[in-house]
Amino acid sequence: MHLLSTTYFGPVQWYQKLNAGHTVYIEACETYAKQTFRNRCVIATANGTQALTVPVERPADIELNRCPIRDLRISDHGRWRQLHWNALQSAYSESPFFEYYADDLRPFFERRYDYLFDYNMAIIETMCELLDVRPDIRLTRDYVPSAFLHPGTIDYREAITPKHPADDPDFTPRPYYQVFASRTGFIPNISILDLLFNMGPEGVFWL
Repeated sequence: MHLLSTTYFGPVQWYQKLNAGHTVYIEACETYAKQTFRNRCVIATANGTQALTVPVERPADIELNRCPIRDLRISDHGRWRQLHWNALQSAYSESPFFEYYADDLRPFFERRYDYLFDYNMAIIETMCELLDVRPDIRLTRDYVPSAFLHPGTIDYREAITPKHPADDPDFTPRPYYQVFASRTGFIPNISILDLLFNMGPEGVFWL
């Protein structure tokens, strides 16, 4: 069994866990952690990587670092939806499959979602459909620290992270076509959108 944090268009490694054939639990009872893939993804551009972050806001009576992840609201500050979609168009308009999938993904940058967790779950469901990944996904009912998890559970909640990822012997990034690879070199383990736009239906073979 794999245990994962929620994620906003998470990295290839995160989706590899969904495709590994195990039951996957997504942590629904933790408190929010800053600067993670919970509300951030990384894409490849002509100048290297670019992070796209969903702005969030806590309920008025709860500190941000104590806010339950399911109570964390998405902020409308800064026209972020339009900025994210424009960034994706700029980075991937020349990729082989951007136009093919644009209509499936554009609604995530037009429709307003109230809660980050619900938004992420809708994204995950759509990405699994587009990639033909069929995981057994369940949500946790309580928060259990890593030390007290059931034997056989592999905890990736803090392992798949932008700053200090843990070693993962079950994941080795394999190069695939990227639009700007001739300029930047291959950039491994970035957002699943990069794999989808560049490899299309064959993307599942890299998971």
